[in-house]
Amino acid sequence: MRHVARKRFGQHFLEAPEIVRAIVDAMALRPDDSVVEIGPGLGALTATLLERLPHLHAVEIDRDLCARLRQRFALERLALHEGDALEFDFASLPAPLRVVGNLPYNISTPLLFHLMGAAERCADLHLMLQKEVVDRLAAEPGSKDYGRLTVMLQYRYGLERLLEVPASAFRPRPEVDSAVVRLVPRPRGELAAVDANAFSRVVKTAFSTRRKIVKNSLSSLVSARQLEALGIDPTSRAEDLPVSDFVAIANGMHEAGPR
Repeated sequence: MRHVARKRFGQHFLEAPEIVRAIVDAMALRPDDSVVEIGPGLGALTATLLERLPHLHAVEIDRDLCARLRQRFALERLALHEGDALEFDFASLPAPLRVVGNLPYNISTPLLFHLMGAAERCADLHLMLQKEVVDRLAAEPGSKDYGRLTVMLQYRYGLERLLEVPASAFRPRPEVDSAVVRLVPRPRGELAAVDANAFSRVVKTAFSTRRKIVKNSLSSLVSARQLEALGIDPTSRAEDLPVSDFVAIANGMHEAGPR
């Protein structure tokens, strides 16, 4: 029976074999790779992955789709984890883990943040996202797309755009185009923030009122004098600061101790 896409799960099924093949080709898979697919849906990408892998993990929230996948693929080939990807512990899977998937539009941003928790155990991530989300990931300081997501992801990953995907490649057709991006976690030695939680707090606080100048938006964390001592203009806005400035602020906070 034809599956009716569920809006609450943000379902748009990729139905372009050439796009599926391009994604899998870009991964340059080896038989011993540990791979997890997020949102296998009707199994188009799953089937192509299993042409090159003896075993695959997949996380799917839709019970009806899980039943279809279990009928289509042997249990020893596909380890299907039924549940919400936002709650799944990706760090529980064998490392180094390779992540691939067509992320649901309605949860793509929180899911990107959730996946950061397992970044240290990941080799890479190949993700299909709304094109506007990829634009935000790749944005430069001073642009309208530059924001919290940009800073957090650029700090943790190296990013490469792979291909753009038109809305016509999906059923049902979404209202926007998509793009595929490769994210490669940066080695621990490249992560300059002394306290990751402090870094995250600085970025979140700065962009919570992004139109304010940073001496005001970050007033609860650092003073204007401290910003100046770090070489940061207190009258600049969060969207103007490069990733390195957020790291400097967080490290300055750590050195100064609790306010």
